Amino acid sequence: MRERTVERALVKAVQARGGICPKWVSPGLDGVPDRIVLLPKGKIGFVELKAPGEHARSLQEARIRQLNRLGYKAVVCDRVDLIDGILNEIEGCENDPD
Repeated sequence: MRERTVERALVKAVQARGGICPKWVSPGLDGVPDRIVLLPKGKIGFVELKAPGEHARSLQEARIRQLNRLGYKAVVCDRVDLIDGILNEIEGCENDPD
């Protein structure tokens, strides 16, 4: 399985929950996760996608830690079967705009 397969499954699962999952490109800020997960009710998370068994680079891991410290759910996903759990965690985060 390739990274692209995991990425497509993530986008489809987010859409099925009524959200959007744009690709994140941030000039001048290296190491950002591949996708921003925007779910209903102001739920936001970040996902770095990898092919099964691959790991994030050290800069990517540092950026994920930074986002987590700021109160966002940010993770690495290398398997399709992890997606529902990741989305459940993002839905449970307390980053409501209210």
